[in-house]
Amino acid sequence: MTARFVREARRSDAARIAEIYNQGIADRIATFETESRDAGKIVQWFASGYPVFVAGAGEQVMAYAAAFPYRSRPCYDGVREFSIYVAREGRGKGFGRAALCALIEDARQRGWWKLVSRIFPENVASLGLCDALGFRRVGIYEKHGKLDGSWRDVVIVEKLLV
Repeated sequence: MTARFVREARRSDAARIAEIYNQGIADRIATFETESRDAGKIVQWFASGYPVFVAGAGEQVMAYAAAFPYRSRPCYDGVREFSIYVAREGRGKGFGRAALCALIEDARQRGWWKLVSRIFPENVASLGLCDALGFRRVGIYEKHGKLDGSWRDVVIVEKLLV
C-alpha cells in the first residue's frame, strides 16, 4: 500500500494544486470561476501567507484545503473562507477529509474562530464532507451568481472553532 500523507503545501505543489482546481472549474459544481489557473496564481497564495494543506499518497497530491480572508474589516480577522478541492482520481478516498481536518486544526492554532464557505447544492460530496466534520448549514443564497449563463444557488456552511 502506498503511504498517505497530509502536510502544509509547498510552492513546489503549486502546479498540482492548479491542476486540481482546474478540474473543479471544468466539472462546474465547485466554483463560479471559469478561467483556468496556473501555478503562478497559486504561488501568490503562499506569498500572501494563506494556509494551504495537501493530502495524497506516494508523491502525488490528491487534495488541498486553503483558507482566505473573509472580509477586510478588522472585526472579521478571525473568520476565514475556505476551499477544498479533490483530484478526480482521489475523490471518495479520504484525501479531502484529511486536508480539511489539517486546515481546521491550523485555524484553531491561529486563534481563528470560524471557517465559512459557500457550496453549490449539487456538490453533494463537499456538503457531505462538511456535514461529517461538524459544519452547520446556515442557509442558501439564492441566485448567488451566474455560471454559464444560468443562476446558481449556494449553501452557506460554517464551523465555529472556539
